[in-house]
Amino acid sequence: NRGLKKNIEEGAFREDLYYRLNVVGIHLPPLRERGDDVLLLAEYFLKKFCMKMNKKKEGLSSEVIKLFLRYKWPGNIRELENAIERAVVVGKEPLVQLQDMPFCDDRELPEEKDALSLKRVEEKHILKVLNETGWNVTHSAHLLEIDRATLYNKIKNYGLSKPKDQR
Repeated sequence: NRGLKKNIEEGAFREDLYYRLNVVGIHLPPLRERGDDVLLLAEYFLKKFCMKMNKKKEGLSSEVIKLFLRYKWPGNIRELENAIERAVVVGKEPLVQLQDMPFCDDRELPEEKDALSLKRVEEKHILKVLNETGWNVTHSAHLLEIDRATLYNKIKNYGLSKPKDQR
């Protein structure tokens, strides 16, 4: 986990040992540079810890998915593994929720570029109303004072989806 060539130049690492060990070099990018891999790994760890602890979790909530995709993962894959293990231990819902995350403290969450944008506020409000009505689109559209077709379009445009436990 160090620049061995630089250490060889500084005399901090033996050159002959470097050539014995350096058969095949493998570069593994940090988790923050691996895009959607974080979600695949999260699902793997979720299944692993559910089996280990004999618990049932259906998956990640849409809020957790968004958080995972924008979080910088300074602890890399071990931090992800520990976060999922914690979520399985403390989570009470069928889906992993934001409150189950160890880094859910607002001071530690990365800021979104568009956190105050009208689009982001609208998306959050629509999701809140849909969840409160159990994803009854007709009732939600009435509460939001918009046409039902408009609400369907906004759900599609924002990529919102009904939680698995409500399907």
